[in-house]
Amino acid sequence: MSGALPTSQGGTLPSVVALVPARGGSKRVPGKNIRPLGGHPLLAYSVAAARRSGVFDAVVVSTDDEATAAIARHYGAEVPFMRPAALAGDLSPDIQWIEYTLRQLRDDGRPYDCFSILRPTSPFRQPETIRRCWAQFLASPGIDSIRAVEQVTQHPGKMWVIHGERMAPLLLHPQGTPWHSQQYQALPEVYVQNASLEIAWSRVALEGGTIAGATLAPFLTMGSEGVDVNNQLDWLVAEELLRQGQANLPAVDEPPYAPPANPEGERL
Repeated sequence: MSGALPTSQGGTLPSVVALVPARGGSKRVPGKNIRPLGGHPLLAYSVAAARRSGVFDAVVVSTDDEATAAIARHYGAEVPFMRPAALAGDLSPDIQWIEYTLRQLRDDGRPYDCFSILRPTSPFRQPETIRRCWAQFLASPGIDSIRAVEQVTQHPGKMWVIHGERMAPLLLHPQGTPWHSQQYQALPEVYVQNASLEIAWSRVALEGGTIAGATLAPFLTMGSEGVDVNNQLDWLVAEELLRQGQANLPAVDEPPYAPPANPEGERL
């Protein structure tokens, strides 16, 4: 997309904050949000893409970990307050930390009309990706949110549920040839969400208690924009995509982060 972003119906752009979730705990890949990829911690690329997009009034990292906070600040993000441990567990739903963050910012005199979630596990998301999504969000009156999706590679029409020693299709075809017996090309197009990004009006979280609302628009990611890095196999795929030049990371202006040294001169 080139040129100025479209304005809202009132003629001015709504304010929007980028929220980058980066809690310290991770079971599948320990420390994944700050694990190096392509010379920088994974977190750096979401911060860089957000800042370079020119979309956001602020880029805020939500973390419960001081080391992660230091890295976020190094790359130009704000960490105005730490996330409470109670909101940073493995089973903590997103709405908890999002609502907490938006309320804290509002109480500090910084209310925002909209928020966007930019997860560090989508390092190939580009500034242009964000600009394209923001323009579509502004051009879609009546929606609560917009969410990144991509076409499925494993169709649910081919999936089964096992009950003891028997199984049944996950999705029942209303009539005719069952979906599980049809060619893939004959199946209805189905899309799955990815972690690349989502944008919503703040009222959806603060008043509705949800990050998505009831009326959503699809944002179709292209190429590697929606690649999600969450486990060791994902890391190997990401590194191979980079090695083969099939994916690019957002440019990062800051030098690679180096942890501070302790009084004995050793890196902490």
